[in-house]
Amino acid sequence: MTRILILLALLPLPVMAADGAPGISAGTYIQATLALLLIVGLLLGATWAARKVSGGRMFGQGNLRVISGVALGPKERIVLVEVADSWLVVGIVPGQIRTLHTLPKGESAPTLESTTPAFGEWLKAIRERKNDAP
Repeated sequence: MTRILILLALLPLPVMAADGAPGISAGTYIQATLALLLIVGLLLGATWAARKVSGGRMFGQGNLRVISGVALGPKERIVLVEVADSWLVVGIVPGQIRTLHTLPKGESAPTLESTTPAFGEWLKAIRERKNDAP
C-alpha cells in the first residue's frame, strides 16, 4: 500500500489549461497506473503458470539437442541435431528448413580443440618466437 502512495505522490498534479478548463485529472493517472500494474501482474502470473505446467523446464526442451552448426552465409546455416538415437544434418535458410542427411548417433561431436591448439598455447608460441628473435 505504501508503494502505491509513493507512486501517487510522484504523479504530476492536474494541469489547468490557459482558458481555465481542467486538464487531465489525477484520477485518470491513477486509473492508468493501476491498469498497467494489472497487466504486468497478469504477464508475470502467466509466465509462472507456464513454468509450473512444463515442470520447470524451458520451452523447446525435450529429446532434441543441437550438436554443432556452421554459418554458410549471413542467413544460411547447416546444423547437426541429435534426435533420440540419430543425428540429423539440417540446412536452414530463411523460410525453410530441410533435412540434408541422417546419421546414426556418434560417440561424441567432433570438436575443433582436437585439431587446433588453444588460443593460450598459440599466444605462448608467438611470444617465445618473439623472444628468440635477435
